[in-house]
Amino acid sequence: MNKIRKGDEVVVLTGRDKGRRGRVTRVLDTGKLVVEGINLAKKHQKGNPNTGEAGGIIEKEMPIQGSNVALWNPAKNKGEGGPDRVGFKFLGEGQARRKVRYFKSNDEVVDA
Repeated sequence: MNKIRKGDEVVVLTGRDKGRRGRVTRVLDTGKLVVEGINLAKKHQKGNPNTGEAGGIIEKEMPIQGSNVALWNPAKNKGEGGPDRVGFKFLGEGQARRKVRYFKSNDEVVDA
């Protein structure tokens, strides 16, 4: 179970996009994440007339290391929100026991 999953809202902690927020679109096996609107790079793409793709310079979202982002907690800082660390804990007993993610600052469960 990963601490950050597809669809989570994250904030960038380091680098040129520091402080910016976005949603995770992909989680790679290497521990890197692709976040929409974050870590954009210009790519010179050749056109392909068979598929109808136009050539030119496009902006592409590149992967960012998972340790450089933190999950966004909307309840942190008196409702303003902020980056937060994530932990794991077990809820329930016996067969109904399940592992969930929670915010370390206020012990609120991320995925209910």
